[in-house]
Amino acid sequence: MDVLSRPADEFGNDGLVEEIWAKSAAEHAEVFFNLISTLDPKTIQLTPYDDVIYTTFRQDFPNLDVSVLSDDILKEPSEKIRWRSFCDKFNKVEDFSFGTLLRADASLDNSPENTLLVVRIQFLAIEIARNREGFNDSIRKKFKVVSPSLSS
Repeated sequence: MDVLSRPADEFGNDGLVEEIWAKSAAEHAEVFFNLISTLDPKTIQLTPYDDVIYTTFRQDFPNLDVSVLSDDILKEPSEKIRWRSFCDKFNKVEDFSFGTLLRADASLDNSPENTLLVVRIQFLAIEIARNREGFNDSIRKKFKVVSPSLSS
């Protein structure tokens, strides 16, 4: 059984669990960044529920500019209430409440200065919106993974 899927009350403040979580979150962020660096972001499907997540997100947050976000924007008291209501709609999505790393500025690479901690369903909603609305397009142009040329 994966240690991160066990009930939290079994661990308290276990440093090993935090280390495992941090490593897993960093790997997830890197895999996602590699995806949007390689593929056209508009073609990427993150879950079978992308259409529902996006439609619900834009109904609940029609004016949220997803290009650049901050903790202040996402976590001010009134926004936390709105996000909690949004997240509760997706409690059947696997790992919907797992802590996940999100790039604050969609035009920049992963870095400690450009990272926010959000729950997975927030990550999915924001990154699906960024993909569909073109905010991740610049990543593919700026950070495209270049394969080494083969010499004959």
